[in-house]
Formats: sequence, structure tokens, C-alpha cells
Amino acid sequence: RMPSCLLKLTRVVLSHKPWALLILIFVFVSFAYHKLYWGIWEDLKGRGLPYSLSAEISCAHSVPSSLNIAAGHSPSTANVFFVETSEQTTPSYLFSCSVESAARTHPASRVVVLMKGLAKGNTSLRKHWAFSLLSCFPNVEIGPLDMTELFSGTPLAPWYLQPKRHQEPHFLHVLSDACRIVLMWKFGGIYLDTDFIVLKNLQNLTNALGIQGDDVLNGAFLSFKPRHEFMELCMQDFVQNYNGWLWGHQGPELLTRVFKKWCSLRTIKSMRCKGVSALAPEVVYPIPWQDWKKLFEAISALELHNLLKNTYAVHVWNKLSHETKLEIPSQALLAQLYSQFCPATYAKMKQD
Repeated sequence: RMPSCLLKLTRVVLSHKPWALLILIFVFVSFAYHKLYWGIWEDLKGRGLPYSLSAEISCAHSVPSSLNIAAGHSPSTANVFFVETSEQTTPSYLFSCSVESAARTHPASRVVVLMKGLAKGNTSLRKHWAFSLLSCFPNVEIGPLDMTELFSGTPLAPWYLQPKRHQEPHFLHVLSDACRIVLMWKFGGIYLDTDFIVLKNLQNLTNALGIQGDDVLNGAFLSFKPRHEFMELCMQDFVQNYNGWLWGHQGPELLTRVFKKWCSLRTIKSMRCKGVSALAPEVVYPIPWQDWKKLFEAISALELHNLLKNTYAVHVWNKLSHETKLEIPSQALLAQLYSQFCPATYAKMKQD
């Protein structure tokens, strides 16, 4: 027998046919929409959304809770900048480690990665594992590098617009040299090459650059307040004494020239002069470029501690070391740096 409540519902429907029909149509359409929506969503989940994380990257295991909890970026902390001036859009393990280590040591700062090859609106690049991994860090921002916009309003704007410059043998490196000094002058903050592994927060190293050794300053690390006069002099020297055919002339040699004039020096030494610091080699260049092979040699925990106790970041000299095979895992200095300071990247390396 039909339950009494169902009989009552039947009488109501028969006595209000037009309204009942509308209600039934609404219920049917709602049900169909619900099924269609969740079917499409499940299909998208199965195929992978353009900006979704790679299935092999788990943010819960990659990022410490302190970074996930960190709300907004403090306006008192400077941005950390990385720049890729080539068309490269497949970051290496070292690139990923550089950004990850900076993000971990600067949780209250924006870590901004600017890439020339990252065209605006191109979402397909995000499918690369490094983009997925770095997107786990809430303080990392990856975006396109617009050279014309960056150089506008600076002495380097007319230099960049000369087509003949692009034919020079070291143009990509010169372009990187140009970008870093303009970023520091326009926005201030911290600039790092993508072959650094960051060990400590760099925010207290203000208006500073490092001595790489041999009476030469290097611009792989820069930290300056915006519109600083020293960076303005660097831009002027870049144009006035330009020579794109000599390796390093627009980079380390430029910074060395300007600092010597700034301080009226003949030789570079660790010092602070007129508000600008030349940091001792152990601060950011603890391994001299001539000894880059030490990065691939085994080192004990005690040796590692002693080597790095006064060090904020380690420059890996990728131009020299990029073709050398690194055993993972191992007691090599570089492997130990990966495991301690960019563990998510290191886990991906071991997996691969």
C-alpha cells in the first residue's frame, strides 16, 4: 500500500498541475546540472588543470608550516629578485634550489622570479615540475621579464634599443648585468644569481655586495635601497664605459671600477665606505671560482660547519660546474647543501 504521505503529495500535485510541473522541471534541471558539473570537474581533475600541481609534488611535504602560516609580506622587508634573461623556460635543479632556499630563508619577503621566456598568458609552462614545486611556496612569484619596461626611464633604455648590441658574443650575460643594477636602482631589495644556495636571511646585509677574491667585486649578490647613488653611478658607468666584447667588463669589472672611485681606493678590501659595504669572500663566495671542484668533493659535517659558519649564501659557479655530475645522495659539499637548504628540490633529484 502507498504510504499516506505519498498519497497526500499526489493529491497536491493533481490539484496544482501547472505549479507542480514547474517544480518538477526545476528539480530535474538542478539534478542534471549537478551531475554535469561534477562530471566535468572529475574529468578535469583526471586530466590535470593548467595551473594544477604536478602529481609528484606534494606541498604538504615540501613546505614547512611556518611558511604556509605566514600571512602577507611585511612592507619593511625587501624583495628578493632572480632573473632569467635567456628564453629558457625549463628550470634546472640548481635554479629550483636557489629559489627554494631563498623562499625558506625569507618567509616574510616576496621572492620574485622574472623570466624573459615566460610570455604573458602562457600557462603551459607551469606544467614543468619546477614551477609546480615553487608554486608550493606562498612567497614565490614567477612572472615575465619585460626588458623595455624595466629599462625605461634609465640610461640603459637607449642602449638596449640598439639592435647591434644583440649580436655581441656575451650579450645574454651583459643583459643580466644590466637587469640587476636597474632592478636595484628602481626597486631596491636583494638580487641573486640562479646559482646561489641561500643559507641565512640576507635582509641585514643592506647596501652591500661581495668580494669574490683577487681584488674583484662580483654582482651575483647585490643588496641595495632603491634609488641608491651607488647603483645610479653603476648605470652611468655601464653606458659611458661600455664594451660588450670583453667578458665581465659590464659585470664584476664595472662594480669594481665604481667601488674604487666611490671609496678612492686602489685595491679592494673588506670594508664599509660611504654607506656601501664590500663583504668578505666568506660571506657569499666561500668557495673561490678557482676551487669550484670542491663543491663535488666529500666533506664531513664538522668541515661543513666550519666552512659555513660565517656564510650567508654559497655561489656554485654554474658557468664552470654545470657539466659536472653530482652523485645523489653523497657526502659531496653540494649534495649536502641541497639536502639541507632546498629539501623539496633535493627530494625531486633523488626521485629522478
